Amino acid sequence: MLETSETSRPSAALRIVRRGREDYQTSFDAMRAFTDARSADTPNEFWIVEHPPVFTLGLGADQSHVLAAHHIPVVQTDRGGEVTYHGPGQAVIYLLMDLRRSHPKARLFAREFVNKIEQAVIDTLAAYNLAGERKAGAPGIYVSEGEFAGAKIAALGLKVRGNGCTYHGVSLNVEMDLTPFSWINPCGYAGLATVDMTTLGATAALADVQHTLAQHLQDLLTS
Repeated sequence: MLETSETSRPSAALRIVRRGREDYQTSFDAMRAFTDARSADTPNEFWIVEHPPVFTLGLGADQSHVLAAHHIPVVQTDRGGEVTYHGPGQAVIYLLMDLRRSHPKARLFAREFVNKIEQAVIDTLAAYNLAGERKAGAPGIYVSEGEFAGAKIAALGLKVRGNGCTYHGVSLNVEMDLTPFSWINPCGYAGLATVDMTTLGATAALADVQHTLAQHLQDLLTS
């Protein structure tokens, strides 16, 4: 069952929709349908979701980066980026937003939009005493210190339509079976290590991390 909450600020209205565990294709189809149907007055939405195991390919992805799919479905999408994995124990938030409401030249704002999403992940990790960082030319967030320095802990991929409306979003590894990441070249990088928050020593329920990440995204993207 979907749960929806709504917040309104002078600069924006936002609905947060908790979709629970949902098949990726269902979410993907719904995101496109929502974006097709929205008008200038449609509130922006964050969709919080958890997926069964799935590999997803970006629009220009090289399918050879899927080394061995095993039993996991591979879905072609229209987001940017290469191949990634979604599965249980991962906080996924889809960002269905109209960038023109905060910046009239949406294409110029897209880079800042990505930067704010990455900052929200860094702030979320900091709330659990974990340190994350960006890497130039490699979207996402990586562990910045300790035994797992350099490992990827969060990925992002977006679709920005010509009218400035976005969908897809960000995923943060909370407590996962990380094995499927070894069956791909994550984000197109052979041998890229991936990690989750639990492996780094953070004990947090998925729902708590979902809430924390959504709050930081809201603070950065709607203020």
